[in-house]
Amino acid sequence: MRVIYIIFSLVNTSSYFLLPIVPTKQKSNIRVHNSTNSCYASLITQSSMEKVGVLVPLNNNLDEDTSNSIPRVEISKGVNILGRDVIPITDKRLSRKHLSVTVSADGSTQVTVEGTNPVVIRSQDQRKKLLSREKLTIKDGDIIELIPGHYLFKYKAFNSVDKRHSPSKQKRPLIEGVQDDSPTQKRLRQLEQDEALARKLQSDINNDIQDKEIFVEAIRNFKPPKDKISQTFRLMRVKGLQPWANTNSVSIGDVIQGDVFVAVLSNYMVDLDWLMSECPTLKKIPHVLVVHGESDGRQEHMKKNKPSNWILHKPPLPIAWGTHHSKAMFLVYPRGVRIIVHTANLIYVDWNNKSQGLWMQDFPWKNESSAKGSGFESDLIDYLSALKWPEFTVQLPELGNFSIIPSFFKRFDYSKATVRLIASVPGYHSGSSIKKWGHMKLRSVLQDCVFDKEFQNSPLIYQV
Repeated sequence: MRVIYIIFSLVNTSSYFLLPIVPTKQKSNIRVHNSTNSCYASLITQSSMEKVGVLVPLNNNLDEDTSNSIPRVEISKGVNILGRDVIPITDKRLSRKHLSVTVSADGSTQVTVEGTNPVVIRSQDQRKKLLSREKLTIKDGDIIELIPGHYLFKYKAFNSVDKRHSPSKQKRPLIEGVQDDSPTQKRLRQLEQDEALARKLQSDINNDIQDKEIFVEAIRNFKPPKDKISQTFRLMRVKGLQPWANTNSVSIGDVIQGDVFVAVLSNYMVDLDWLMSECPTLKKIPHVLVVHGESDGRQEHMKKNKPSNWILHKPPLPIAWGTHHSKAMFLVYPRGVRIIVHTANLIYVDWNNKSQGLWMQDFPWKNESSAKGSGFESDLIDYLSALKWPEFTVQLPELGNFSIIPSFFKRFDYSKATVRLIASVPGYHSGSSIKKWGHMKLRSVLQDCVFDKEFQNSPLIYQV
């Protein structure tokens, strides 16, 4: 089958529409209309108006919704577009052109997600989510969720449903079939329909532009009060964005700053050349330990180019699978330690061209009145111990000599930690260790949490 592409330009704009026209053996009538700011084409076949099925609205019990708030939607051979232009639903999650239902000459029916939000298809007790531009063939009895969990329609082919129940409240099609009438009447009717369609298309374009402008302006002007901004969770700055889009974001130079005595940098990918040029403070830190997951050529390059006071360590793997992937920083200061857990590799593109985030909190040295320990402290020490880095000794001014081993970090007061750490390490775990890592650790932490009543039946969302 050949597909002919006809390109139409919109007058007074720089936009172009690429409209595919599929050749057919059936007699067709093609109409093209131009107005000041719009241009459209329509391909009508004599069989395209033949009704082959209907979408029946359902309630929460999966019975037909008889409230008449949403009508049935007839399905014809060819392409049928569903959305806010056809169904009287004001929910903006539903696009004006949300879903297309295409019925082929052989009777097969395929749905394509035209909007940005996903659609769910239920078929024989199976639910399949379709993302934008994804397609799926449906059959009689399948249920379409236009928005997952909302706006349910059951597809019924007319060979299994009485045509007399066709919808009476469905919006009229934009272009109706050609009627047997005098040439003058047909031409007048055609002109009226063309003008109405042109006005509607222009209105849709104006509405889309207005909605987008309102949305962007709302984001641009969104500035939460400073006392409401979390100082622990931050987004990282992205180059090339307008200043308002980087509000309250941070760079690596904002994170690593001040009089740092010891820095432990944990990451998967590490570009030492970029790191030292992007964060000159690192050159002044007396002791730097880099725990990484690099291998082969990259690892050799790091060894040759690292400063003499830097230590490189790649954690050993107890099994043949896995790698060191944790992204964190531990910065020891005269007054305490700063701990950062983040999402970016230590490479240029991750810190400049991607949406990334971090959690960061400062903790003081313990004193006589400090609490003896906390869940956060146990989480941290357990994980640092699993890294098995080489012990090294440092001299901290006015504090003395210290061996930088995992237990060193017990010297800080984590009683005001705002989070719990959920770590993951490779290997086979059993006994008491089975609840130390990964999803089992998450489970044990949640079991100790007490939630307000309104959240007790809420879904749990987490990333592993």
